[in-house]
Amino acid sequence: MSDVTREFTGDTSDRRLLKVDIIGSIAHVTMLGKTGIIDTTEADELVAGLESILGEAETFVFLDTDEDVHTAVERRLGEIVGQVAGKLHTGRSRNDQVALDLRLYLRASASERAAQLRLWAESLATLAEATADVVIPTYTHLQQAQVTSLGSHLLAYAWMAVRDIGRFTDCAARLNESPLGAGASAGSTLPISREQTSQALDMVSPMSNTLDAVGSRDFVAEYVFCCAQTMVHLSRLAEELVIWASHEFGWLQLGDAVSTGSSALPQKRNPDIAELVRGRTAGVIGDTAAILSLQKALPLTYNRDLQEDKRVVFHADDTVAGAIEALQALLTGSGFTIPPPSAATAALPLAERLVARGVSFREAHQVVGQLVRRLEDSGRSLDEATTDDLAAIDDRFESTDLDVFEFSSPAIGDQINALRARLSEKVP
Repeated sequence: MSDVTREFTGDTSDRRLLKVDIIGSIAHVTMLGKTGIIDTTEADELVAGLESILGEAETFVFLDTDEDVHTAVERRLGEIVGQVAGKLHTGRSRNDQVALDLRLYLRASASERAAQLRLWAESLATLAEATADVVIPTYTHLQQAQVTSLGSHLLAYAWMAVRDIGRFTDCAARLNESPLGAGASAGSTLPISREQTSQALDMVSPMSNTLDAVGSRDFVAEYVFCCAQTMVHLSRLAEELVIWASHEFGWLQLGDAVSTGSSALPQKRNPDIAELVRGRTAGVIGDTAAILSLQKALPLTYNRDLQEDKRVVFHADDTVAGAIEALQALLTGSGFTIPPPSAATAALPLAERLVARGVSFREAHQVVGQLVRRLEDSGRSLDEATTDDLAAIDDRFESTDLDVFEFSSPAIGDQINALRARLSEKVP
């Protein structure tokens, strides 16, 4: 193999699979010994060597001559146990080996992401409790619409996180089948036991079709999508934080520890964390397109194109993990000061007063619209309406209807309790 070929085809992105590669190899070698394919003393020697490598995983040294993580492990195993290391690869291929490694790695990552999202949702719930009585306007079309509480607004993102947890959990269930024993494509003529390795790795079962086992990466695409959808949710909140931190809004006061300054403007506190979450979301959305495009024209079974799946999924996973942590720090390190909502947000409650007296909603809608125009024509806002204004428009209004301008936040205690109950549910 020429240096050009080695450099172009070599894969260093899989080095983070070192631990799971060793764990899979231990299960495989143990099975080889139990089935008599290799001598039990040889199997024990190989397992001891692999466990030794696992112990040095944090300081493991990869060599330039290591084609990938699999050859690196086998090379190091040979240094420890000698020629018997050559029996490590009995009855398997790098095709089923890497498919297993990815499944084991992403199974653990899905659990980590779900746990991280639980903490994120809980932090939002805690902040929601603290801001439950802070009245803010809701927005439709970026125009003030109705009133709610800041706590309720933040809880919307907590519920998005709950659904993200569900997606990662569902994905993990589909990851939990073992491709080991599928070999290069159609298994092995040796009497291997795929059931034994599957059980040893705490997986539900071996994959039924060996061609599918080595040639499919839909589980990677699903995981990347879970990352992308989570990033989109984080990006939506990040966008709002950028807006809220602007002088025009002034809702969010960025802490020094979670904002950056300007090289030219000494007054600036920039929401760089939120902007970078928003920006990096584009990359993870791109990862989703990349992993789908990677598979779209591949004949069965394994093709070297699939080597590129790891760069994509690792980037997506790393980005999500960092974004959650950073955005959580931004929220907990900043403060809120919310101005009162516009009086226009009382328009719907005012119409509903008429509805409660038997007026159809369409008619009530029209009547309140007439009141708004009357007030605008005289240079006033809706909260400056008087009983005379109400009477001039429709005699079904009552003087007590003016209390709709006394804004109060909705009770959100039940919602917080429901959220925490969901977060405490045991993950299957």
